[in-house]
Amino acid sequence: MACKHRILIVGGGTAGWLTAAYLARFFRLAGQGGIEITLLESPEMGIIGVGEGTFPTIRSTLDFLGIDETSFLRATSATFKQGVRFDDWLHKPSPDRARHQYFHPFEAPLYTDDANIVACWLHKDELSRPRFAQAVSIQHGVAESRRAPKKLGESGFSAPLNYAYHFDASRFARVLQERAMELGVKHVAGLLTGAELDADGTIARILTREQGTLKADLYIDCSGFRAELIGKALGSGFKSVKHILFTDRALACKIPYPDPDTPIESFTIATAHAAGWSWDIGLESSRGIGCVYSSTHMTDDQAADVLRTYIGHDAYKARIIPFEPGYREAQWIGNCVAVGLSGGFLEPLESTGVLLIEAAVAMLAELFPFAGPIDAPARRFNKLIVGRYERIIDFLKLHYCLSNRDEPFWRDNADPASIPETLQELLRQWRHRPPNRFDFLLDLESFAFFNYQYILYGMDFRTSLSEGSDEFPSAATDKLFARIRSFSEQATKELPTNRALIRQINA
Repeated sequence: MACKHRILIVGGGTAGWLTAAYLARFFRLAGQGGIEITLLESPEMGIIGVGEGTFPTIRSTLDFLGIDETSFLRATSATFKQGVRFDDWLHKPSPDRARHQYFHPFEAPLYTDDANIVACWLHKDELSRPRFAQAVSIQHGVAESRRAPKKLGESGFSAPLNYAYHFDASRFARVLQERAMELGVKHVAGLLTGAELDADGTIARILTREQGTLKADLYIDCSGFRAELIGKALGSGFKSVKHILFTDRALACKIPYPDPDTPIESFTIATAHAAGWSWDIGLESSRGIGCVYSSTHMTDDQAADVLRTYIGHDAYKARIIPFEPGYREAQWIGNCVAVGLSGGFLEPLESTGVLLIEAAVAMLAELFPFAGPIDAPARRFNKLIVGRYERIIDFLKLHYCLSNRDEPFWRDNADPASIPETLQELLRQWRHRPPNRFDFLLDLESFAFFNYQYILYGMDFRTSLSEGSDEFPSAATDKLFARIRSFSEQATKELPTNRALIRQINA
């Protein structure tokens, strides 16, 4: 086949190199001449991110790319992540009451043929029942004990428990670059200086400082927040959602462990503060820590104080990362597709950044127009990616709008005027039944119905079931929860710590 499908990716980093590697693998680029993929990357552009968290979908992606898990872990300073622990989201810390924490594990609740475990938990006395994730999930106890989700020697990307990773974002990009180039992607260095359009409004060519003029059939914009092609050249409008998700700045840093034997947490820690939250990600040799906040509710100096107080000292260098929460409603226009930050960004909560890159590139690969107009799938792509953004916005807002904290930021989040009607309607229904799979459309969802359950009931949301609905005898319910607790305790005994397993892998 003659080489007539030329793809040019503008920008490197996680978005650019993941897109390049995925398309090269999907189209079996090496050894065939039907497609040519080139990635243009400027050495002057840095990579945003000080420690990156991911969702379990990353395992399937890496496996599809043919990247060995052990090699990946070693190369990226990675550790295992089994979920997110939320501290102080329901109410402020106070000397006169226990600190509120809840866990969002990646593992689904342990369902059985005999009973609806969520209904069993809801029927239990609120004052005596265990926390939701602790009651229904084996993973809660494993993660709290800083255990890994697997043992040394188990197959790559598989384990008894669901998991993702924490890793160094810049190192991850290098791993993806190496794999993409092995798969046949051409890498050229150069700074984009402009783009010229054809009479029909599509991109005719791009201009670079080092490479001169470059032409392609399809351009993929991975230029980050700058959105050089989809935004600047093609004028795709940006839809801000700051009226829903208020955070728009992050102050990020990396700090070393005080001791090489310091335990590594098996989850991201998300700690609420007066105007947002702080992340704490455990890498192999350091912690990535950041303060996410709303500039409407907190100044940069106040955010620096929050970060300093969280860390306990000021011997670190932090940088401010401003962002506008939102997305472009047209992310495929003509012969240009946006992937990554150029298409949109919401906030770091629940690691949706890499997740959206994975979703976009998978759709692009499946919808790629080998015949017919290059923009033929654009309408379908835009509908699906925008739908995914809208569902994620509802999911992220759910974390905030149930809080009882009394600071202005949290009161504004609980104001119904800031809650999308789609989420309000679900919350009204969930007062009488738990979330289930029929609440969501699979192709638009990044999170399953049980992910919503973990957030709802972690935040003490009340679902009042009618008498007799999925009710299970009390003794049998107690036996069921005792069995889950026993499984969790057994797994905790058998699994190595996160630090121990990473050390074994790196050795």
